Amino acid sequence: MAKEMAMARGVKMVFLLTFVLWLWLWIMLPTKLYKNTWTPKLNMDLNSTYFREQGTNLLLFSFPVMLMAVLGCFYLQLQKSSSEDPKPFSTQRSRGDSFLKRPVLAMNPLGILNTLEIGFAAAFVILLIWSLGNYLYVSFGNLHMHVAGEKVWEAKFRSVSLRLGYIGHICWAFLFFPVTRGSSLLPIIGLTSESTIKYHIWLGHISNLLFALHTVGFIIYWGITDQMALLIEWSEDYVSNIAGLIAMAFATVIWVTSFRSIRRKMFEVFFYSHHFYTLYTVFYLIHVGAAYVCLILPGMFLFAIDRFLRFLQSQRRVSLVSARHLPCGAVELNLLKSSELSYSPTSVMFLNVPTISKLQWHPFTITSNSKLEPDIISVAIKVGGSWTSKLHQQLSSSLDHLQVSVEGPYGPASTRFLRHESLLLISGGSGITPFISIIREIMIVRSTKPNCHVPQVRLVCAFKNSIDLTMLDLLLPVSSTQTEISNVPLQIDAYITREEEQPQTNEENLINTIWFKPNPMDSPVSEALGPNNWLLLGTVISSSFVMFLILLGIITRYYIYPIERNGDAVYNYTYKVLWDMFLSLACICICSSLVLMWQRKTYVSNKQVQVLNVQSPKASPGSWIFGGERELESLPYQPLVQATNIHYGGRPDLKRILLDCKGSDIGVLVSGPMGMRHDVAKICSTAYGDNLNFHAMSFTW
Repeated sequence: MAKEMAMARGVKMVFLLTFVLWLWLWIMLPTKLYKNTWTPKLNMDLNSTYFREQGTNLLLFSFPVMLMAVLGCFYLQLQKSSSEDPKPFSTQRSRGDSFLKRPVLAMNPLGILNTLEIGFAAAFVILLIWSLGNYLYVSFGNLHMHVAGEKVWEAKFRSVSLRLGYIGHICWAFLFFPVTRGSSLLPIIGLTSESTIKYHIWLGHISNLLFALHTVGFIIYWGITDQMALLIEWSEDYVSNIAGLIAMAFATVIWVTSFRSIRRKMFEVFFYSHHFYTLYTVFYLIHVGAAYVCLILPGMFLFAIDRFLRFLQSQRRVSLVSARHLPCGAVELNLLKSSELSYSPTSVMFLNVPTISKLQWHPFTITSNSKLEPDIISVAIKVGGSWTSKLHQQLSSSLDHLQVSVEGPYGPASTRFLRHESLLLISGGSGITPFISIIREIMIVRSTKPNCHVPQVRLVCAFKNSIDLTMLDLLLPVSSTQTEISNVPLQIDAYITREEEQPQTNEENLINTIWFKPNPMDSPVSEALGPNNWLLLGTVISSSFVMFLILLGIITRYYIYPIERNGDAVYNYTYKVLWDMFLSLACICICSSLVLMWQRKTYVSNKQVQVLNVQSPKASPGSWIFGGERELESLPYQPLVQATNIHYGGRPDLKRILLDCKGSDIGVLVSGPMGMRHDVAKICSTAYGDNLNFHAMSFTW
């Protein structure tokens, strides 16, 4: 294990050095030194007959990121191997890490930002300003008049409009990294796709604003210089203006429907219009040209690999074993999974039910634990929108089988929050679901490694009505025992905000579990690339990129170069980009399919789809509390009931609860409405919250 950890640290060091080098190249790109001194030398050495004008950018801007992606895969595989026998939980606290991740700002529309995020955001804005300033400095120093009689201010106006497009191009270099769910780049720096969606939103807004200014600027310029005919020009040897205009039209639709007010109220409008990104990307790349494509190629290349692997995984029909209905409108879906599938607490999984919608995929928090429940993976779903309402209706009907497809699971690479001295979990409504997997993780650690430190856990949950207390039923799987929960140092404070007192007795059975018949066409949930997914993902990334370079070199040397060799003809500007797109997608599909076929041939799961014969309990902590007069001794969940305190007629006093926390290292995890998350973040950011380590969990954007 020590050798693997040392190798992992070495890989991470190389990764960070490569990342710094890549950022340094972006800093130097707009400078006069790069343009006038470096570019001629680099073009002479790198723009060979095999890659032409793409050679320099492929080596300097594409290769480093692809190398980092492969290094990330090796790092995560080493980390996965070394974590199979985890070290005892430590109560030691990193002051520097705590300071950097401490919340500083909590406001709309930016959300909750910590010191590290503000620092990186400020650095990125400085990079954009630096790049624009240098581009304009170089351009104004060597100003070109594009038409006879053009005035200096008109030429400068054109130059500014053009360089705004260059700055938007920088945003595109980072745009696709946050939405690559199976990314090997994000976990190595402690991020997940869910936590970085906000970065994608920021980059999308900034790039669309810059591109809008770029487009409007050129329309104004062509108007004042009597060149409006250029607006619809599709040049064979230079930039296609009409392609840029079409790309901006798609971008506008995506941009307008992505604003929070529309996204939250009309999700389907946002969801379907966002799929225009494929056409937007195609016309955008045609507009910028092959050389500039290579500046932003890595993000799109890695996203395309992830998207194709997700497509392959989604083609499997997975086995839905049972659905546990709760009277509060929540349902827990239990799906059969491969015993080799391992995931961390707070992971999410995307579900598709074709009978509701063949296109819509929705993320849900995984409530199960891969060690506690090796054959089952569960997600909790609370009825809220039209899709969840239709799902609840189907599950409530007399179905004996429901076709389901999944993507994922996706989650953090490690569970560092379990190393805190104690945990304070604060939730509102269905926000309790990510904490279910955390409590189950503590259950399995306490039962399998009794000498390991586990944090004291206090769960503060707020519900609207007493019936919502039945969400607490999900804290334990159906097959668990009293012993497992009694070993967890757990205290629950539940607050009922809309009721002043305990409700009248309800003697009805409040739990209803439906068991589904097995289908031979179904299969267990498993990772797209199997148990060695990170190693195989690294193989896919490296092999597909190398194949792309080889094929691009062959096409350029033996097809494009002969046309341009004598300088009498220029190969079509658009066709070069189309070659890039075709070759990259073809290489990704070929290499991914071959690796997946090899993986399935060498690893065949023997798990058969079957119905688990487990008796559904007739009572639980939630149903006992809601019923009011049941015999405590008759409950199979007695330890959990004893750990629960109910408070009626008010919301939790978050400030008092947080500031009363004793200890030097308190992990504060909050999941729920935006207002609750912001309130907790503001308290943790004060000087009184120096011992509080804040973590927000949000699955709405």
